[in-house]
Amino acid sequence: MQYSTIEKPRLNNQLKLVMIKNQQKGINNHGSFKRENFSLFKYYGLILLFSLIIGCSDQTIQKLEGSAQGTTYHISYWSESPVNGKDIEASIKNELDSIDKTLSNYRSDSTIETFNSTENTDSQEVGNEIVSLIRIARIVHQASQGCYDLSIKPLFELWGFRGDKLTIPSDSSILKTLTRIGMEKLEISDDKHLRKKQADLKVDLSSIAQGYSVEKISRVLEQKGITNYLVEIGGELKTRGHKPGDQAWRIAVERPLPGEQVMQKIITMPKDSAIAIMTSGTYRHYFDDRGQRYSHILDARTGRPVSHDLASVTVILEDPVIADAWSTALLCLGQKDGMKAANAEKIPALFIEQQGKELIESRSDALNALDSLTIH
Repeated sequence: MQYSTIEKPRLNNQLKLVMIKNQQKGINNHGSFKRENFSLFKYYGLILLFSLIIGCSDQTIQKLEGSAQGTTYHISYWSESPVNGKDIEASIKNELDSIDKTLSNYRSDSTIETFNSTENTDSQEVGNEIVSLIRIARIVHQASQGCYDLSIKPLFELWGFRGDKLTIPSDSSILKTLTRIGMEKLEISDDKHLRKKQADLKVDLSSIAQGYSVEKISRVLEQKGITNYLVEIGGELKTRGHKPGDQAWRIAVERPLPGEQVMQKIITMPKDSAIAIMTSGTYRHYFDDRGQRYSHILDARTGRPVSHDLASVTVILEDPVIADAWSTALLCLGQKDGMKAANAEKIPALFIEQQGKELIESRSDALNALDSLTIH
């Protein structure tokens, strides 16, 4: 992912930086596909608005940024008390390295890939991190009627989403691959062990790992005594507290159309509590083949890309892990079934459908009732 930084004119001693995420990532109209890591199947746009107060406060926002997990991260924080910036940066790097070693589906030596490559039905130790993610994913899997499924990895490979070119599989290939799919084929033995009921089962954590990473980095900051921060990894983000001068963090959700980087909504975050924003969309990453457009979002029930008009879903929850999983699940379901699920599970969600050139917004009941932040 690439970022461009635009400096706007100084007004009232205030310098505003608008960081616009470029989500193009090398996909062209012929179906070629650039390899990514955790963020491979979750694409969306966010514009992060940061205000740096000039001459108004002794506190300044500290910024860390870099590459991790096949994408980029941006962290902003400040503290009223002195903190060791080098220690914080080193702790964040160590945490990101640890997460990568555990959850990455692109490292053959990662814990999850070791589990995937061991084709037997014995109980295997994977650690409490992976087991906790599987527990969350199971809940979302059931609530989404199986549309969301972490065992979908063989289908990604079948369609070529793991390689460099889209391959349209035959109906028989899809049906054969579907026999290898199903969260019900994965058993939790205990807090640290999983067991495959089918030896060739594979697990892909892409749809939940970045939310987990955001939460883990947030915890690192809090352990260092920092309670005012914004953590963003690959577009998934969480904020807590506020900026110097008691100003709220402000986040802008991008207009979900290919080739555009225009603000659709601005979200003013709460200053007295932590909140996460996760957005999934079909509009940035897709394949065009012989006049047919194929979304990168696969429905685990059919083995095929979704074909509805839902362009993006933004989920707002305190827990970024749960929000991450639900944003993918609701996008998979589409607006009608997704809204039904969001209302049933009390998930604050913003849906944006594309009908022709028109974008139609709708909000879940829980989002309409949410008064801790403002969306405009």
